[in-house]
Amino acid sequence: MIALAVISIALIALLGSQSQGLSLANESRFNTTATFLAQGKMAEIEAITDQRDLVSDSGNFEDEFPDYAWEVSVHDVTLEGIGNISDRLKCIDLEVRFIPDNRYRYQLRLYRFFP
Repeated sequence: MIALAVISIALIALLGSQSQGLSLANESRFNTTATFLAQGKMAEIEAITDQRDLVSDSGNFEDEFPDYAWEVSVHDVTLEGIGNISDRLKCIDLEVRFIPDNRYRYQLRLYRFFP
């Protein structure tokens, strides 16, 4: 009876660590994939040459990663005392998220100056 109790405690601890290992593996997979997707989306944004074409938008990565969505928010940056430069400086926030599990989000911020 004591041996069964010891074995059951050991098995419960083993199953708990297995579950935690799977959770960490899923989080690691998300971080790797989201970083890759965010870099690609930021490269598209950096290729925009006219600031009028830079707008807030959202979508998903339909072809290869349909479970991942992105959202871009573009904001003006106001710098006091600088004047015209503030009109050309933009703050770009990018968020990549895993649609089935809303806990997984990757955020990236870029400041872009248009000459």
